[in-house]
Amino acid sequence: MLIIVGLGNPGDKFKNTRHNVGFMTLDKIKEKNDFPDFNLSKKFQAKMSESFWNNDKVILVKPQTFMNESGKAVRRIIENYKLKIVDLLVIHDDIDILIGKVKFSKDSSSAGHKGVQSIINILKSKNFARLRIGILPQKGKTRKTEEFVLQKFSQEEKGVIEKIIEFIGESIKNENVQ
Repeated sequence: MLIIVGLGNPGDKFKNTRHNVGFMTLDKIKEKNDFPDFNLSKKFQAKMSESFWNNDKVILVKPQTFMNESGKAVRRIIENYKLKIVDLLVIHDDIDILIGKVKFSKDSSSAGHKGVQSIINILKSKNFARLRIGILPQKGKTRKTEEFVLQKFSQEEKGVIEKIIEFIGESIKNENVQ
């Protein structure tokens, strides 16, 4: 079984912001891989969609806690389904990676990402895979990172992000992400 968690903040206020790239990517994975609609699970504090890839169950998860508390929902799901932490893939934005670039990492620190740090703290482990989607603008890093990640993409940036999310949505099933 594989659990794919996209990080973001719930609510229309945060829709299509840089910090919600994880949610946006899960929506594309759902669309491109014929997953059913997301349903809210109050028990897990998350929107979830389940399907199968090559006879393996895959659960897409959008925590409905705020970013800094993402670990709460992730822990509940892992415990309920009796999963191993290595069965977890977290997809999130990364301010240290140029927009349009993607990096895969495993067993690494949060590098200051509070959603990832919440998961590490609550699971007491960093031994899970991460797909880090760059949101760093061409002009470089801003001083006010916390404000920047909550802003919507410019039209130009939106086009770049949509292309990379499309690529991920189409190719993730065929990649060995564990």
